Parts: sequence; structure tokens; C-alpha cells
Amino acid sequence: MPSGYTFVIADDHPLFRGALKEALAGVGDVAAIHEAGDFESAKALVVANEDVDMVLLDLSMPGASGLSGLISLRGVHPAVPLVVVSAHDDPVTIRRALDLGASGFISKSASMEEIRGAVQAVLAGDIAAPVGIDLGVERDPEISDLIKRLQALTPQQTRVLGMLAEGLLNKQIAYELGVSEATIKAHVSAILQKLGVDSRTQAVIQLAKIGGDPLQAAG
Repeated sequence: MPSGYTFVIADDHPLFRGALKEALAGVGDVAAIHEAGDFESAKALVVANEDVDMVLLDLSMPGASGLSGLISLRGVHPAVPLVVVSAHDDPVTIRRALDLGASGFISKSASMEEIRGAVQAVLAGDIAAPVGIDLGVERDPEISDLIKRLQALTPQQTRVLGMLAEGLLNKQIAYELGVSEATIKAHVSAILQKLGVDSRTQAVIQLAKIGGDPLQAAG
């Protein structure tokens, strides 16, 4: 086992990945920093590196639709802290990211010191959010209800929902997760029940709602 921290940086801008690497170098003992430029690569890195200590996730890179990418990645490795890094740093986006299981939120306009401070706080077990922003409360009752329903999903159900959103069939999901198709059918039934919908398509539409319209054009 290597000593030191292992990070995954998931961002489609090489320059920004470089800036994050520079910030992480000042955090302490770093064993490895893995980089991904799209969501599929990020997911593969998280699956392949059981010992990863933190994922820094851009919300709007190829393959990830806003906060739905966060939900999907949480299902892959529920125990690893996920820190969202985004240029879209309005209170609504920050609050929803934290409500959906992010351990921190870093604005892309943050300084090196602010990035390091946020990473150190999360490594210490705290939640990191930009200073001086009033996150308020969720004003959209439909989204508030949806967040509660998503929070009720088990990690495996969350992972299956993410795969449904990618358009995978039950047998493909079963193969990926190494379980029977009957197990996946049971998961899908539970997901539909918890989300209060009648079909896989409706479940994916619900996930897209939390993916967030304001994030579509974000960087």
C-alpha cells in the first residue's frame, strides 16, 4: 500500500487540471494524482483505484450532465469524498451538490490557497463550501422532494440509476456489476418505487431534472 494521498482529478480542461495538481502538491504527502478528461474515464479510474482518497469532479465535462454525474459517481464508490469543482458557483448549485452527497464545492475562481484549504478540510472529514455565500434553502418543492427521494436510494441503486441514464439495458448493467439480471430488475423496481415513477424513462427524466438546467452551459 502506498503512503500518502491518492487523488482523481476529473476535468476536461488540461490547464485547469494542471492548476489543481499544483494546488494538491501543497496539501501534504501525495502518492498519486490520476487525471481524467471525460466522465467515463473518471468513473473507470474510481473503479480501478480502491484506495482513492478524493475525487475532484467538474460538473460539465463530456459524459456528465451536471449534478447527475455526481450522483452516478457516488454510486460507484460511496465512501470516497467527492469535491465538485465548477465555474457555476451560484448558491443553488452549491447547495444541491452538497445535498446530493458532495463533500465539498470549489469554485473555479478560487485561489490556490482556497483550493488547498477546501481539500484539507475534506480530508479532515469536514464539508467544504465557498466562504461568504449564503446557501439558503431549496425553494423549488419538486426539486426538494426529488432530492429526498434520491437520498433514499442505496449506493447500488444509485449506481444502477446512473447506468440507466447512460442507456444501458438490464443485462448490460448485470454484466458490468457482476450480478444476475434478476437482481438488476429488483433494483430497478426499487428505484422506480422510491422515485415515485412508473418507468425507466421517467426515472431518467427525474435524474435529468436534478442534472440542472443552469449547469448545461457551465464550465
